[in-house]
Amino acid sequence: MSALDTPIKNISFIEKKYLKKLEQLGIKNIRDFLYFFPHRYDDFSKIIKIIELKQDEIATIEGKIVDIQNIRTWKRRMAITEAIAEDKSGSIRVVWFNQPYIVQNIKKDSLVRLSGKVNWDKKGLYFSSPAYEMAKRAPTNTGRIVPVYPETRGLTSRWLRWKISQLLKKYLEEIPEIIPDAILKRQNLISAREAVQELHFPSSFEKVKVAQKRMAFEEMFLIQFVSVRARKDWETSCATKINFDEKLVKDFVASLPFKLTDAQRKSAFQILRDIEKPHPMNRLLEGDVGSGKTVVAAIAALEAMTAGYQTAIMAPTEVLARQHFETFGKVLKGFSQKVGLLTNSESRTFWKKNTRKNFLGKIRRGEIKILIGTHALIQESVEFKNLALVVIDEQHRFGVEQRAILQKAAANLKDNLKNSVPHLLSMTATPIPRTLALAFYGNLDLSILDELPKGRKKIITETITPASREKVYNFIRAEIKKGRQAFFIFPLIEESEKISGKAATEEYKRLSNDIFPDLKIGLLHGRMKPKDKEEVMKDFNDKKYDILVSTSVIEVGVDVPNATIMVIEGSERFGLAQLHQFRGRVGRSEHQSHCFLFTDSPSATTNKRLKALIESEDGFKLAEYDLEIRGPGQFIGKRQSGIADAAMQHLSDVKLIQQGRIEAQSLFEFDPKLEKFPILKQTLDRFDKEIHLE
Repeated sequence: MSALDTPIKNISFIEKKYLKKLEQLGIKNIRDFLYFFPHRYDDFSKIIKIIELKQDEIATIEGKIVDIQNIRTWKRRMAITEAIAEDKSGSIRVVWFNQPYIVQNIKKDSLVRLSGKVNWDKKGLYFSSPAYEMAKRAPTNTGRIVPVYPETRGLTSRWLRWKISQLLKKYLEEIPEIIPDAILKRQNLISAREAVQELHFPSSFEKVKVAQKRMAFEEMFLIQFVSVRARKDWETSCATKINFDEKLVKDFVASLPFKLTDAQRKSAFQILRDIEKPHPMNRLLEGDVGSGKTVVAAIAALEAMTAGYQTAIMAPTEVLARQHFETFGKVLKGFSQKVGLLTNSESRTFWKKNTRKNFLGKIRRGEIKILIGTHALIQESVEFKNLALVVIDEQHRFGVEQRAILQKAAANLKDNLKNSVPHLLSMTATPIPRTLALAFYGNLDLSILDELPKGRKKIITETITPASREKVYNFIRAEIKKGRQAFFIFPLIEESEKISGKAATEEYKRLSNDIFPDLKIGLLHGRMKPKDKEEVMKDFNDKKYDILVSTSVIEVGVDVPNATIMVIEGSERFGLAQLHQFRGRVGRSEHQSHCFLFTDSPSATTNKRLKALIESEDGFKLAEYDLEIRGPGQFIGKRQSGIADAAMQHLSDVKLIQQGRIEAQSLFEFDPKLEKFPILKQTLDRFDKEIHLE
């Protein structure tokens, strides 16, 4: 075991009371701690004379404390620590709020360095809550470029800096170089040790960029190597060949009440050609909101069913699973439908409900050819006779690790075709920016639905300020009287002291009692039991509710053609891609639809983002814009990805990703088992557990 694997609890200079707090930050061993990088830096490097200080600037001084004391203000119940610092040019007041312990750390006549913001009040210039340390100490918190880390309650950047500086002194030389020397030279990269040192305690901002690039390349290289290896493994596996029945497909397409778009035809053809091959398909069907992914998946499932094989279709929610069940039942009505629904609360075929035992027997005997459901599909009790195709819908909602588990489970379902792996089709309605697709989906073939069915009306999208709310409420009431329905989306389920924003439960009461007492309103959120959610959605679909108040639980898959109004409260709190998903829940009929973006934020950034949504209905353009302004960590979800911040900041660098892929491909071809690179192999084995790619 490497010294870097040493648990933090075994480090003598880290007190036990901090262990749980460190774990909250994902820090369990020395490696985690050393690779816990800053998310920004304060430039405290230039030390100036007190006489040169100016209001509102960030500055560093070095001087003597000539007086220091705690003052309690009973009005505000606040402890204020005041000091006077002086150098040869003059003196300045220093003020800290609610940090009375500072008088124990800084004594009168101490020589100190202070770094922070210079403010002004009626007494003159003063330092407001500056960072401090003894002048005789090597600069850590002042007098240099200072790292600022992601924090949690009780763990400050100051404490983290001190502990990391101790760890670096003891363990820096233990950090292994995992990238082969030849690649380091070709890519002009610094060593891992130098990069880690510079990221924590940089000698210049230029070195920060060089170090970030190095760590970003390392992450991309690892991701791409895992991706290349996964693709090769997938391609060498065997799958059931499902022959392309041209007449069957033509008859099915002709039976539809609408005309397929060119993008649907092209994607369906790519999928049908894939499942004809003797190795498993691994394709991502990426389609904008309302682009018709379900019908494309139905074509592939019909081919498998007619050939005598089974298809499993997995959705993230019971609401979406039931909706697919209804859709498949309708479009396959004239094609000997054998469709089943399996969730934790329900098991049924299209024509009747079944006992769980009977239903599982039908799956085992192959009587149900297309099984639609949630995670219930991969329970131990579910056994297929001849599963040949697996479809994972809204794959981004499962989480990176869950998707890998689903894929593995799909390849190992009991009583599967002998020595074969099912073809895999992943689907997402969240357009993925090109750079993220290149970084994370390099081992998948991509099919893109980038056009909407003909005849869809443009959704009128408007930003609504508090002053215009009443006018919008009146418009909504008038539309509902015409027979239409409306969604109201809120960022929170319940009010929170920590997070500002309107909550669905409270606003549901307000809308019901004060705004629309004459209308029928339903409530839907993620904490409700699946059965209750199902009932609310069914009632809304059946027009028993005029308005549905919800959280982001309706972001994907919900299809209510009669709903023509989407109101999004706190729209500044959502990403553009998510707002686009919400908007896509309306505009699904011949009636004109509206999307109202309610916001109380005067921010120029908010206005710019919402303007982009108003001006464009192209989910792919909006996804690129979202990536640009919010960053990839927000876009894909840092908690899901396992990707370091240093790499996240470079995920828009197409060249870096491409170089990582080229080097990974080349190394894999040279030494696929990494027998000549044992350190890299160990790292990849660990890395493979932390991040999973389809």
